[in-house]
Amino acid sequence: MEILTRHLDDLAPRTVFDLCRLRQDVFVVEQDCAYPDLDDRDLEAATRQVVLLDAGRVVGTARVLDDATEQRIGRVVCHRDARGTGASGVLMRAAVEAATQTAPGQDVVLGAQSPLVGWYATFGFAPDGPEYLEDGIPHTPMRRPGVLSPAAP
Repeated sequence: MEILTRHLDDLAPRTVFDLCRLRQDVFVVEQDCAYPDLDDRDLEAATRQVVLLDAGRVVGTARVLDDATEQRIGRVVCHRDARGTGASGVLMRAAVEAATQTAPGQDVVLGAQSPLVGWYATFGFAPDGPEYLEDGIPHTPMRRPGVLSPAAP
């Protein structure tokens, strides 16, 4: 498996198509949520796309947004064939790394589908507010505290 962490403009057109198709197939079709996935945040200069490839095929993706005071991970998705293989963990570790490398002192936040709260906790996230409905699916806000490196002597 290979991880790419890039701005959308720095990905090959076919990779962009495949990551958009994966998000559409899972979020819109499989989870039956009609929502505007292409929300312009992918185009922001500070947004990083994290793409998991297996033999050149996009099997997972996430995006990391810079919200000025915190980093936000979202659109975390793996292809049905990749679920249960450990691919999701590889993808999530890469997304957390992208967020913390960009802004080590900032918290990293996400909106977890509520059944996955325990899984996200394994990456250092903790619930950070009441459950809410998004597109008819229960979500829980989660936060991973930022850590600044100790000052050099």
